[in-house]
Amino acid sequence: MKKLAIISTHPIQYNAPLFKLLQERNIIEIMVFYTWGDSVLINKFDPGFGIKTNIDKSFLENYQYTFVLNTAKRKGSSHFMGIINPTLIENIQTYNPTALLVYGWSFYSHLLILRHFRNKIPILFRGDSTIMDDLVFFKKLIRTQFLKWLYSNIDFALYVGKNNYDYYKMAGLNTSKLIYAPHAIDNERFEKLSLLQSEKVVDFRNKLQIPKNDFIFLYAGKFEKKKNVELLITAFMHCNFNQQVHLLLVGNGFLQNKLKNLALKNENIHFLDFQSYQDMPAVYDLSDVFILPSKGPAETWGLSVNEAMANGKPVIVSNKCGCAIDLIEDYKNGFIFESENKEDLSNKLLQLYSQRNSISIMKENAKNKIASYSFIKVAQAIEDIVVNL
Repeated sequence: MKKLAIISTHPIQYNAPLFKLLQERNIIEIMVFYTWGDSVLINKFDPGFGIKTNIDKSFLENYQYTFVLNTAKRKGSSHFMGIINPTLIENIQTYNPTALLVYGWSFYSHLLILRHFRNKIPILFRGDSTIMDDLVFFKKLIRTQFLKWLYSNIDFALYVGKNNYDYYKMAGLNTSKLIYAPHAIDNERFEKLSLLQSEKVVDFRNKLQIPKNDFIFLYAGKFEKKKNVELLITAFMHCNFNQQVHLLLVGNGFLQNKLKNLALKNENIHFLDFQSYQDMPAVYDLSDVFILPSKGPAETWGLSVNEAMANGKPVIVSNKCGCAIDLIEDYKNGFIFESENKEDLSNKLLQLYSQRNSISIMKENAKNKIASYSFIKVAQAIEDIVVNL
């Protein structure tokens, strides 16, 4: 059986179901090398949320993995020197894989692996970068030349959508090296759990003092500059909605106090702290519409949009979100608005609320659209490459 070594920093909810599926299908053998090291299980600080988070034990079930020794002084995936693995090359050679799949290059050891195994073992690469950020000509030229050098080390890039495809093309990759493997989440899990968590939804409404039939716009994520939650708050207040319309902001981050102060005068804007992976289906189910107002830079896809759509929610996203061009169809399952344009976002909020009596159609369209963005497609893309090597 062909063997695939997977290089990833740490267990996350967006990858673990894929690894389990690859193991279950048993078409190729896999071994996941987690480069953060086992300290991630007890001391994972998320700088975006500004809090410590726990790795869900289910992210390590039903597939083969190992934690690699990490000697970095400040371990983590938020900076280049946070992943330093002196034994990783030896670990991979001992496993003797047919191919490598590397998640991300912006870590010391991951870049080292790309360089070391070039032309020795076929290398698959997974990332979701885009070229949507505006750069001055000189910086754009330098980036383009660097990326062309970087991606000369890989054999296949698993692109997640159109903006990611354009990025790889800009970096000089031939079309024959680009394999479609859509960004996915565990759609079935979100759909099933939302049906089982009706009591949790009631608890949230009671805690927030939001009546049962009131309308809720939702943002869930980090309170950081690139997410542009401040714009969402000002746009919502600009709409002058009635008392039956609410904005719920779920998450944490260094902008938290600033955002709460901004919303202080509007009693229909509510905050909830970061919620666990288990409780997120109930958070989405609580809402009527999900919003991702990001402005970047470096806003890649936005997997929270997948999650909301799996829960059957219409979405409003900015045109700086990598997923927008792939997932959102205006008037059908939501709206795309011009990034940093308060008037445009306000109009989209008002439009969706005005169509609330027929929103069930949009909800069904959202679920139908996201159904094709599945782990099975990603698994098949990976298997097809490895089996045919």
